[in-house]
Order: sequence, then structure tokens, then C-alpha cells
Amino acid sequence: MARSRMSKFDASEVITNELIRVIERGVLPWRKPWIAGASTRPLRHTGEPYQGINNFLLTMRMQHAGYASPFWMTIRQVNALEAKVRKGEKSSVVVYYGQAKPRDREKESDAQAEETASSGFRFQKAYRVFNADQVEGLPESFHPAPAPAPDHPPHEPIPHMQDFFDAIDIVTSFTGREAYYMAAVDKVYMPDISLFEDPRSFYGVWAHELAHATKARHRLNRSYGDARFGNTAYAREEIVALS
Repeated sequence: MARSRMSKFDASEVITNELIRVIERGVLPWRKPWIAGASTRPLRHTGEPYQGINNFLLTMRMQHAGYASPFWMTIRQVNALEAKVRKGEKSSVVVYYGQAKPRDREKESDAQAEETASSGFRFQKAYRVFNADQVEGLPESFHPAPAPAPDHPPHEPIPHMQDFFDAIDIVTSFTGREAYYMAAVDKVYMPDISLFEDPRSFYGVWAHELAHATKARHRLNRSYGDARFGNTAYAREEIVALS
């Protein structure tokens, strides 16, 4: 019986899919008109900062999920700390790049060794990590003090604009640090107004997400096909939401 082959890990595919997932949630994280949370660099459980693409990927995940802790760890490291990942929590992927040398190097002649010294093969591996906020039973050191409050004055809703948006029959949940419409539950998710640079930006983002909600089947039943970032269907939907 033939053995099934495991699909080869492709770091570029993982990275691309993660970027698409982040972008498709709504406003780009690097263009947000609100405070996305603490900007602390993602750290390994030892306190060592992540580098390169892992720094970027985990920063995006922290902003999306609203994690306050900068610490990340594997399930083995969680167990070593006698802690436990909360039920239902999902891991995040990080990438490791390495270089390996042939195992039989000791059998090579000096000339062969010189020739293969720089010809070792590079490889990439993925492993999964959890944020400390997803883990129960960790020492307090993994949960730093919360980020300071925004340095702008506290904002109050603009009465006539708030009345207008409240009258729209689309459920909006003001939780987390991300703005997006989730079709599966027909709900808009928004950060609180206090996190925005100014109240008009708050209502502008809210209006954008409500516009996406009009595509639901029981509303305008708008569909341009399989919308993926960069394709025509995605562009058309964004143009509608920006109109």
C-alpha cells in the first residue's frame, strides 16, 4: 500500500495567507486611525525578541486579537511552566530558517570538504506558538502592566451622528482592537470610540464596515464572486464600501 506524502511546508504560503487574512478583516493595521494597543515587540518566553517576518506576523496577530502580553511560547514551553492553554484557543505560526550540512562530511576529502563547505542546503520549518494571554497559570511576569491610556483627550459621541448610526438595524459589537464585518454572524465589530484619534474617524470607520454589511443576502444580496485581496471582486466590494 502506497504511503501518503505529507505536503511540504511552504513558509511563503503561510506568510501570504496570514497577510491576506489580516488585510481582509478591514482597515489595514498600519493605517488605522485608532490606538491598536501596546506596541511592545513580540518576545519569546525567554524575553528574546522575534526577528524579521516573525516579528511582523506576531505583531499583526497581537493587534488583531488585542493581546496585552508580548510573550509567546510553544505548547511544550507552556507545559514546562506548569501552565495550560485555555480550551478553544488557536495557535499562531512562526517560521524558522536554518542551514544543514551533509551527514557524511567526515568521509570527504579535504578538496570535497572545501567544495561542499558552502553548499549545505537551507530549510524552513514552522512551529506553533500561543500568546501568554491565551494561557492560564503563568507567572505574573508574563503579563506586564497595561498600556497607558491614549494621549488624546477623551472623546464623546457626536449626538446627531450617534443617533443616525444607532438607528441602523445592523448589530455592532464594540470589543477588541479591530474593525470588520463578519458575514457568518452578520455583525460588525468596532474598537471603542475612546481609542480613536478623533470621533469623526470613529464614525467614518463604522460607516465603512456597515457598508460591507449591506452585501448580506437579506439586504442587498451583493456578490462579486470569490473576493480575495487584490482580485476584481475584492476591489469592487471595497469601492462600494468607500462610496
